[in-house]
Formats: sequence, structure tokens, C-alpha cells
Amino acid sequence: MRLALFGATGATGRQILRQALERGFEVQVLARNPAKLTVSDPKLTVSQGDALDANAVERVILGSDAVIVALGGKPSDQTRALETGTKHIVAAMKKHGQRRLVVITSLGVGDSAGQAGFLFEKIIVPLFLRAEFADKLAQEAAVKASGLEFVIARPASLSNDAAKGVYEAARKLRAGSPAKISRADVAHFCLEQLGGSAWLGQAVSLSD
Repeated sequence: MRLALFGATGATGRQILRQALERGFEVQVLARNPAKLTVSDPKLTVSQGDALDANAVERVILGSDAVIVALGGKPSDQTRALETGTKHIVAAMKKHGQRRLVVITSLGVGDSAGQAGFLFEKIIVPLFLRAEFADKLAQEAAVKASGLEFVIARPASLSNDAAKGVYEAARKLRAGSPAKISRADVAHFCLEQLGGSAWLGQAVSLSD
């Protein structure tokens, strides 16, 4: 498996990168600042660049079998960087015939509204994350319109806890589900989607 990974320098992206290399994947990464990557492995190829640069995106996707997008949004960003970067990724995948795409957004986006808790959705998002969540909603729309074999992962609040290996993945979480999940378990879920078909074409809520 050759994986193209976007967002590898972020906290969740680092977990995906580590687990992918442990599984024996060859991983191609695009990073604005490659010095932030502390991993060194013969199976890892790092290209300097930004997801907003369509040519840089295409270089990383070329030759890959699947793509994971773990790009982080910015609370004050009005430029829709997630949407734009993801559209570049989708275009490059379609140009070169890649099909499998896994994208991480957030619980509370789109039809998962109401699952992330009153405090987060009614106070924190409107006050601090309005632009970021609008960007994530547009990002999801680009993925859903892509025609690719996609899975959208919508994790609850992220922690740096160790992986449990057991977590809830559902279109709608059970009432009372914990509003958190470890980044390590999110990484596990994303990597599992590269070869599975259970969640193809769906947005999946994730929680402990």
C-alpha cells in the first residue's frame, strides 16, 4: 500500500503516519515545514509544500494507492483553506485514477449536529469556531461530490490518550456516548478504511 497523507505534521496526522509505517505502508507526505516531522523511515517520502498549491498536491498523490486527509483548520481562517486543499486533492486523484479517500473533519459538522454536546455546538462553535466549521462543511461537500470511494471521519473531541482499539463508529452516536476519542484510535479507524467497504460513501461519527 502506498499512502498519500496530508496533515502529517498535526497531532492526528502524526498518529496516522506512525501507524501506517508500522503496518508497512509506503507513505508520501506533503508538509509546509518538513522539520516538524520527527519520524525517519526508508518507507517515508516527504515533499515540501502546501495543500493550497495544486502542483505540490499532485506530486504527492502521483503513484499512491489511497489518500488520507488530516488537514487542520484555523478558527479565524476565512479563506476556506480546507475546502480548497481538498478540492486540489480530489482533482489530482481523479486525474491519476486513484479512488480511495479518507477525510477527517469533526463531530458536529453537517448532519452530525447535535451529537457533540450543547456546550460545544451552541457556545464554543458559534463563538470561536464558526469559520473553521463552515470550512469543514464545505470540505465535506467537496468530498461528497467527488465521485470517489470516500469515507468521512467525524471524531469527537480529540485526546492524546493511548489507543484503546475499541471505539464507537456510527452514523449517529448512542445517547450518552463520551464526547471524546484518542487521536490514536482515529488514526486506526482511518487506516482500516483503506481496505474496507463498510463505511464507503458515508460520514461516520467516532467516539470512545
